[in-house]
Amino acid sequence: MAVRGLLMPFPNTAPSHPAVAIIPALISCLGKFSGARRARFYCRHHTAEIDRRDKFAQRMGAAGLKPHHRIAIAVSGGPDSMALCVLTADWKSDNLVDSATSVTTKGRSNHVDGLLAIVVDHGLRPESAEEADLVRNRVLDMGIKCQVSHCEWMDGKPSPGHLQEAARNKRYETLQNICIQQQISILLIAHHADDQAELFILRLSRNSGVLGLAGMSFASQMFSQFPDFCGQESRPRGILIVRPLLDFSKEDMYDICRSGNQQWVEDPTNKSPVYARNRIRMSLSNLSSSIFKTELEATISACRGTRLLVDKFCNLLLKQAVTIMPHGYAVIDLETLRAMEVKDIYLAKFVTSVVQFISQKHRPVRGKAVKLLQSYIRTLPSKTSLTVGGCYLCPAPGSKGTKVLVCCSVNLSFPVTMKLFHPFSYGGHNCFPTSDLEQIVKESEAYLDRFTSDAPFSDIATESVLIEAKKLGILSHSTYESIVTLQQEESDDFKSKAVSKFASKDGIPSSNDAAAAALNNFVIMPGQVGYFMDRFVVDWKTRCDGEGDCFFSSSCDERGAEVRHMVDADWLYLSDLSKKNKANVGPPEENNHQDDDKCSSSSNYYGILSASRAIECLKCIPVAARRSMPVLVNAQGLVLSIPSIGFAQCPHLMKVSVVFSPRIPLGGGHTSFL
Repeated sequence: MAVRGLLMPFPNTAPSHPAVAIIPALISCLGKFSGARRARFYCRHHTAEIDRRDKFAQRMGAAGLKPHHRIAIAVSGGPDSMALCVLTADWKSDNLVDSATSVTTKGRSNHVDGLLAIVVDHGLRPESAEEADLVRNRVLDMGIKCQVSHCEWMDGKPSPGHLQEAARNKRYETLQNICIQQQISILLIAHHADDQAELFILRLSRNSGVLGLAGMSFASQMFSQFPDFCGQESRPRGILIVRPLLDFSKEDMYDICRSGNQQWVEDPTNKSPVYARNRIRMSLSNLSSSIFKTELEATISACRGTRLLVDKFCNLLLKQAVTIMPHGYAVIDLETLRAMEVKDIYLAKFVTSVVQFISQKHRPVRGKAVKLLQSYIRTLPSKTSLTVGGCYLCPAPGSKGTKVLVCCSVNLSFPVTMKLFHPFSYGGHNCFPTSDLEQIVKESEAYLDRFTSDAPFSDIATESVLIEAKKLGILSHSTYESIVTLQQEESDDFKSKAVSKFASKDGIPSSNDAAAAALNNFVIMPGQVGYFMDRFVVDWKTRCDGEGDCFFSSSCDERGAEVRHMVDADWLYLSDLSKKNKANVGPPEENNHQDDDKCSSSSNYYGILSASRAIECLKCIPVAARRSMPVLVNAQGLVLSIPSIGFAQCPHLMKVSVVFSPRIPLGGGHTSFL
């Protein structure tokens, strides 16, 4: 989304009358033809425009979108995003006659309702801010409201080796934040068919499976770093990313910009062979025959059809064979899976979805770990345990191996995290603002349910996709050989760089550093709400005036409490505390000691009763699942509260509550590979 660097010359002013808006783009060509040939040329061009806009409207409808929805567009200023602006502005205006006509009748004084363009300036080049303003002015002239966001790199700008990934992550974070601030649920991205082809070759060279070779999704949800939270209720918060141009070519992007009389800029770094995508793009441009492109697109389409079917069946498995428990773990019913005779490709998607949901790790399980998971889940009865992908799997107690627990593993060396909610992001009366997103997703899913697709690659091994495509007649021999050559070239380049990377240990954290990071604790104060490990919302309500005081609550008001995972010593402590003789302490109303002693006695008495109840609750939670629950401790390490099981040292600490609310829902939210 970086703003591009090279201005492409094109007329800066549009004709004043919409009826002749198309003439500047065609006048030089039409002048060469006779009257009859000129009319045929104009008709062909006009028909192509109508076809493109009809196709765009169909794709928007397949995503469940309607012109009245509030929509944002990610704009870089290149031909792809500028073409997307042209098509979206026309579609929202409900004017499907002529793209140039509809756009040029708008301007800064006549904005398209419910449409916002977002330009992200990464700030990685000295001239980027000026270029962002240039793009902003062009978009405003199209009649589209525009907002420019300038990135700040608090930890310093990314190194060249991680530049593209870091810029992409920053870009999407910025786009999402602006959408949430503006209460916009839909973000359009200008990826097109040529981008899909590049990604196919890139992933093929990295040994991706069929699902990875399906490329970018047509629609998918992206979730905020914080869920919506209101009291004891919480739910994931996100936006829907839609890529309506995946059926359009790069050449279509240029044609749409020209017919809409729009300028664009080109990014000079797109020609640098340093980046894998650029190398692949240049190689593909040398193989631009219509047969090659058609067959490559057909192969990608077959992968997408397979992905669509796998996703549908995986969602069915998640509903029928998985139970999510409120303490943050999952139970998989192995007998249900066996009865459904699940194929390997479906089972792999299913079990990795569960593991990723419980761990909330950004990257899914891949490679050999997937085969380990498949083998483990297919073993009935289950008798062993397995640690993989940030999760610990083991037989469920009392199930005789017919059910498996999936628990978040806290013994791995990835850092403990807790983020604090912004004070104004929770506690209001309208905690869950109304949004069109739920209805949009429902309509999109209803469209998916009506759509049937072939899945030619659902029964083959990963490395056999190209061979199967050739066998089915999707790929000709020449196209097959060309793709294999591209794959091998990029694969060799990737392996050589991987060897040099691992040969140097610079920047690789030691195991001691990782272990130290894993032991970090985080402080929460009364009145704050924290988000622990992207899984638990920790809400510490403030005490009301006149509620009294005690040793624990007064110290917490001043210093807060640290939050960490539960450890074995915690339930041993609860057991010891519950066994103390309450008679020696006595209820607070029967204690005749001084005030300080009375407060201490009251807290001790309450803590003993609370520990007894917590122990009973703890017995219902498997040991493996306990270790991921959040615990509040004071500076000396004394356990103050374990909200998940209702333990607190004093009544004031009962105001701390915990809700299991994963950032990303089971299955990853709505996704469409149409």
